[in-house]
Parts: sequence; structure tokens; C-alpha cells
Amino acid sequence: DTACKNRPLDLVFIIDSSRSVRPEEFEKVKIFLSKMIDTLDIGERTTRVAVMNYASTVKVEFPLRTYFDKASMKEAISHIEPLSAGTMTGLAIQTAMDEVFTEEMGTRPATFNIPKVVIVVTDGRPQDQVQDVAASARTAGIEIYAVGVDRADMQSLRVMASEPLDEHVFYVETYGVIEKLTSKFRETFCAANVCALGTHDCEQVCVSNGRSYLCDCYEGYALNPDKRTCSAVDMCAPGRHECDQICVSNNGSYVCECYEGYTLNPDKKTCSAMDMCAPGGHDCAQVCLSNDGSYSCDCFEGYTLNPDKKTCSAVDMCAPGRHDCEQVCVRDDLFYTCDCYQGYTLNPDKKTCS
Repeated sequence: DTACKNRPLDLVFIIDSSRSVRPEEFEKVKIFLSKMIDTLDIGERTTRVAVMNYASTVKVEFPLRTYFDKASMKEAISHIEPLSAGTMTGLAIQTAMDEVFTEEMGTRPATFNIPKVVIVVTDGRPQDQVQDVAASARTAGIEIYAVGVDRADMQSLRVMASEPLDEHVFYVETYGVIEKLTSKFRETFCAANVCALGTHDCEQVCVSNGRSYLCDCYEGYALNPDKRTCSAVDMCAPGRHECDQICVSNNGSYVCECYEGYTLNPDKKTCSAMDMCAPGGHDCAQVCLSNDGSYSCDCFEGYTLNPDKKTCSAVDMCAPGRHDCEQVCVRDDLFYTCDCYQGYTLNPDKKTCS
């Protein structure tokens, strides 16, 4: 018997039979299901299997309570017909939660602690909101494997699947080679790998250790003393980051920022002084003087900087000591001219009088 004595599962296959899946390809999916059943320890007290078929609509071909022997199950699979039309993957997962994973339909009670597992096989992009539905299913304790074929949208597969993604997302180029995944699932379901079936209590990463396991954490997290949960490491502690100026800790990671007057370079780490005197970057009335990420204001000749250090006022050019007229200074906006008292005439130097 090639079937492994795997840990009992309540296993639901959700297969895409939308218009893009050609009839001969759909037959390959059915062969894949049959070969998967051959590798499993099928029975009322061991692994129970349900099959759902979906396109624009969803059809429960048979629930978990119907067949407990391989021959009957494979016979039922051979008669499944494609539905064609759209790809309502979210609706299919919701239907699995509402109509298949129920005790009336053969799912065993939670007290039995039997893993609930879904394997979705699709070649397209979901036409409905699969992300929230898949998240609800995972929260409800359903482990989701996503199998993409040919034109399948990888991002949608990753949104559907359980963590860690590299153990729950599979891709094959054509339906012709989908059978090669059988051995992958066999390894997952048969191995004495307590990490594979979600029966551990690690918060982030489970590392199989023979028939036991250890917990680990993602990068940027450290294992707590309980050896199960993880806490974010302060990535902004000295020596842990490569920010030039400011490090902002962000849930196990970090981002770099710059002081006022500096801008973050494309490397997202170092900072360069901004030209604070660029138009719109300052509030000087007349002259802006850039100064390494800062600036100061100045005025044109004939003006003086006001106490607000921004605006300018015209200087009285005829104030004592500001001009070089010998006798009379005449103000003329920002400039001045010299004149002489009655009985004197202005010399050619325009300053002295004779």
C-alpha cells in the first residue's frame, strides 16, 4: 500500500473548472485528485475528503461525510463535469466554510483536533475578493494550500495561502505535469513533520526537529522566554541600522528619515542637504542665503533686514554718515543726489560744492 499513515485530516479539494480550463486539462485535474487519494490514508476515522468544483458558481461534488473508501471516491471524481464561465475563488472558499466544514457535512468536532485543510487548484485570477475570505478561513483554523497552473496569478495564490508561503504555494507550468505535485503533498501529509499540519503553537516559524519541533522568529523579531511567541527587535538600536541621520523603528523593521532641511537619497539610507533657497522653499522677502540644509535672509543694497529676519525696509540714504555729500543730501527712493546751499554750485564730482 503506497498510502502513508498520515495524521487524520479533514481535506477539501477546491478545483477551478472555469472556461479557461479546457476539457482535456480538467481530466488531468481529476487524475491528480485520484492520485492524491491513493497517497492518503482514507477512512471514517482517518482522512476524510470532500471535493468542490467552481467557476461562476460553486458545486459541492461530495462532502466529507459521503465516501470513506478510495474506490467510491475515485469513481465519484471520474464523473465530475466542468462548470465553465468565471472564476469565483472567494465564493468557493466561503462556501467551503459555510457548507462543507460543518459537523452536519462530516467535519469532525473541534475537540478532536483534526486539521482542516483546503487545496485550491486554479489557472486564473479570482474575479472576486479572495483576500478577506481567505483570511477569515485561516483565522477559523483552515490551512490553505494554493496550486497555480499555467496562467494562474501568483499574487492571488500568495494572498490565499497559509504561512509560510513557500510551503503552501505551488506552481506548475501545465495541467500535464500537475501530477508531480502528488509527491510534494505526500511529503507534507505523510512526514512526521509536526510543522507541516499546523498542529504546533509557534507564533511565527516552526522548525521540525524529528518528531518534535522548535519555534523561531522572522528576521527583526526575537524569541520570547516562553519559546513560542516573538517580539519585534528594536531595529534602530545603535549598530543595527544603516540610516545616515534618523532611524524610525517599524514593527520588526525600520525606515530611514532625514533632519529638517535634508532629503532622503534614492538609496533610502543617506541624506543630502536640500537647497532651502529654491523657489517656494523659503520665506525671505528679498535675498535667500543657503547654508547646508538651512538658510538665512538678506536684503538688496539700500534695504535693511527687519527684526523678523525675513522682510526688508528701505534705508534712509541721507541719514548722517550714510552719504558723502558736502552740503545737501536729497533722497531719491533707494538712492540720493547731492546739492548745494544757495550761492554754491555742485562740482563735476557731484559731491562737493564751490
